[in-house]
Amino acid sequence: MFTVVPMQRGGCMVRVAVVGSYGAGLTMRVPRSPDAGETVSGGVFSPGPGGKGSNQAIGAARLGARVSLLTAVGDDDFGRAARALWREEGVATDHVLTAGAPTMVGFILVEPSGENRIAIAPGALDELDAAAVEPFRAEIAAADILVVSMEIPEEAVAAALRAGRDAGTATLLNPAPARPLPDDLWPLIDVITPNQTEAPVLLGLPGDHGLEDEELVRRLCERTGGAAVLTRGGEGALVAREGVTTRVPPHPARTVVDTTGAGDSFTAALAVALAEGRPLAEATSFAACAGAHTVTIAGVVPALPTRDQLSVLMGTDR
Repeated sequence: MFTVVPMQRGGCMVRVAVVGSYGAGLTMRVPRSPDAGETVSGGVFSPGPGGKGSNQAIGAARLGARVSLLTAVGDDDFGRAARALWREEGVATDHVLTAGAPTMVGFILVEPSGENRIAIAPGALDELDAAAVEPFRAEIAAADILVVSMEIPEEAVAAALRAGRDAGTATLLNPAPARPLPDDLWPLIDVITPNQTEAPVLLGLPGDHGLEDEELVRRLCERTGGAAVLTRGGEGALVAREGVTTRVPPHPARTVVDTTGAGDSFTAALAVALAEGRPLAEATSFAACAGAHTVTIAGVVPALPTRDQLSVLMGTDR
């Protein structure tokens, strides 16, 4: 166990740059999903902010980092609500684009069993291209770490990682939703953080690959030439760097209410701990603690922890 301290490096607040998505989630819990042409009543509706980039930016800011965000929203109520949320959370939005298309929206139908059906309209995110990354290069260069996720066009992912490498800024790729990565992107990644389902997809392996987690994380590490963190849910994580694999145990959650935002919370906490200069295994343990906090609270943004909340959870003082 380690002490949770205010996040500083060299006496200054650490800086995190985030390139990723924002979207509005429109969720309806229904007695059952309708068949074609059928209307089902009795649903319970709940809207909320989402998108991996936005969640990770807010998570990092709550943990004490100075955060700048690059994403795209529409000139609509969802986009205005997003900007108000980021102002409230202390996330810098000078480089958030206002696109011609509407803000990304996801429609989610959830049955009593938990089975869900999701339809997504990317909208504004389709306009987040390589050119949009250029004005953000100064923010990337000034950051201690760059966090990129893959709910945005691949050309924006590639441009952001290249900007990080050009500037000498540490790069962290959260490869979700997973898809095979082009060969030229792997060397641009300092830390990659897939889960057990995403790892084989990234490596282009078939579903019946039969590899143990230790082999998966080793191969990921070899592809990047940097480090890999394989998240394993209730089994914790595996960390690989320079040929050495370390098991990081899970942080037990008091109760599990909603796992939706755990991955984004983990990524945000890992990024800020690495920016602070913590060793990778220690940073991963800190991230596991953040994820354990998040699953105890319904909703994503309400569940992202503050530094003080993690101090209480870990039984330490700041």
